[in-house]
Amino acid sequence: MTTTNSPSRRRFLKAAGLTIAGATLTCAGLGVAATRPPAVELPDRTLEGEQAVNNRILVTYATRAGSTAEIATAIAETLAARGYSIDLKPVNEKPDLSGYAAVVLGSAIRMGRWLPEAVDFVKAHRDSLNAVPVALFTVHMLNTGDDESSRTGRLAYLNDIRPLLPGAGEVYFTGAMDFKRLSFLDRLIAKMVGAIEEDRRDWGAIKQWARTVEVG
Repeated sequence: MTTTNSPSRRRFLKAAGLTIAGATLTCAGLGVAATRPPAVELPDRTLEGEQAVNNRILVTYATRAGSTAEIATAIAETLAARGYSIDLKPVNEKPDLSGYAAVVLGSAIRMGRWLPEAVDFVKAHRDSLNAVPVALFTVHMLNTGDDESSRTGRLAYLNDIRPLLPGAGEVYFTGAMDFKRLSFLDRLIAKMVGAIEEDRRDWGAIKQWARTVEVG
């Protein structure tokens, strides 16, 4: 992973705080719509593997602008190509974990943490998740370098999750920034911190991880 000039989490949080304070009147006028992103497709599919592998795997994800959903889809398709039967579901559907041999769970990052619905899902299903192999993937735009500061920042994304799932594997994927997919408020924050529209997802790395991740 190469070092980038993305703003640090500290700069992001500072700017976000200033922006939120400065945008209060504007957002009050726009109401709840200011915090809602445009509608994005939330893939919900079943993929049946062609090989004689009977284990069923759940791939579930939390997304805001759709980038994480697309990564989850690529992971599900790659696992299906390995022969597994896959259920791909958004975490806000609260999928039942009964009958799964393994779970792959991912989330986008907002304000330095997994999305609340992903954290709530882990808390609600902690015992069931700890009873099967679990792999976690995190999609982010900051802290993407190889330096110590970036590595520390990446690890901090899972501070709410790691104590709940101490045996889970972890991987981090750089995401995409598309202003059209953001809510008014998130777009304002992104522009305030100097974010640029770009797609930095490494599909080769994503699929390679899915080809080799241990899921049973």
